[in-house]
Amino acid sequence: MEVKRNVLLNPGPSTTTDTVKMAQVVPDICPREKEFQSIMKPMRDDLVRIVHGDVNDYTAVLFCGSGTICIDIALNSLLDEGKKAFVINNGSYSSRACEVIRAYGMPLIELKQPINEKPSLTEIEKVLKENPDVGYVYMTHHETGSGLLNPIREVGALAHKYGTFFITDTTSSYAMIPINVYEDNVDFCMASAQKGIMGMTGLSYVIGKRSIIEASKNFPVRSYYCNLFMQYDFFERTGEMHFTPPVQTVYAARQALIEYFTEGEEKKWNRHKRVMAAIHAGEDRLGLKEALDRSVQSGLVSAVKYPTDPNWDFEKVHDYCYEHGFTIYPGKLERQGTFRLCALGAIDEEDIVEFWKVFEEALRVNGIQIPVKY
Repeated sequence: MEVKRNVLLNPGPSTTTDTVKMAQVVPDICPREKEFQSIMKPMRDDLVRIVHGDVNDYTAVLFCGSGTICIDIALNSLLDEGKKAFVINNGSYSSRACEVIRAYGMPLIELKQPINEKPSLTEIEKVLKENPDVGYVYMTHHETGSGLLNPIREVGALAHKYGTFFITDTTSSYAMIPINVYEDNVDFCMASAQKGIMGMTGLSYVIGKRSIIEASKNFPVRSYYCNLFMQYDFFERTGEMHFTPPVQTVYAARQALIEYFTEGEEKKWNRHKRVMAAIHAGEDRLGLKEALDRSVQSGLVSAVKYPTDPNWDFEKVHDYCYEHGFTIYPGKLERQGTFRLCALGAIDEEDIVEFWKVFEEALRVNGIQIPVKY
């Protein structure tokens, strides 16, 4: 089967290989069959291996849903009675974490930080010193709305220094930016299949310490479906997800994991860096300005400011690029007009070279000055 290839420069779902797409075409099967169960444990172990965890210490717990379900699950399941959630908020996805905590009516310490620079370790430590009842520290690793990369290793070390544990949302960095749960002081991280492993939407996973998950059995149960211990326990006893899994998506994820390990962590990360270098080169040539200094960027997302040219119209530029096989995506920076170019998925620098040809033509046909003006 021939499938038209689109280059997705949005922050996920990402461009996939044809082999991952075709992995979904399987005979119909009841997910309670042993044949289907047999692929789950190796997948769970592989997801732990990606972040260099020992499967005796760490495990991966699978859920149906987008990345936000993992934020919900980790935050509501891992806070013990009498403890407070501590969130470092410096972007749209850490803001979402605060919204989740408030929706459950859980006690929250929210430390707001600038969205365009790394958070203050001094201020984070001050909060921990003054609040011995912090149940966990939570921070987004890669703020996808801006492209900011947060210092998880240092913040995880502070959490451990003050006797609590560290949860980080790695949805848009996992399987791209190398992570080592031991060296980076990560107790829990999370991701979705449609991002770093380059699978399909609908399967997400929380990766974390078995000892803390098992202790959470005695924490307040705030959700029936989105409960980490319940899903973990069911996996451990039966080898299955508690509720109906996204069968075809699981097969695609299995193929994506095979391709991840075939390419290898270092080669894959180098490829993503090549893609971002090509993105930056095109921006510089056309005079496009970014919202963040490159010194604090992740290397996976570039948030580009809208030009001030009166003919600039993001929708028109987007539509022209889309018609020619390239997807660009609006930004998530409050009160700032931006669009994002992302180095995710099964793409390489030659795709970006072709993209800039199309983008430049989109500027021309819409009468937008080149180089662009601000």
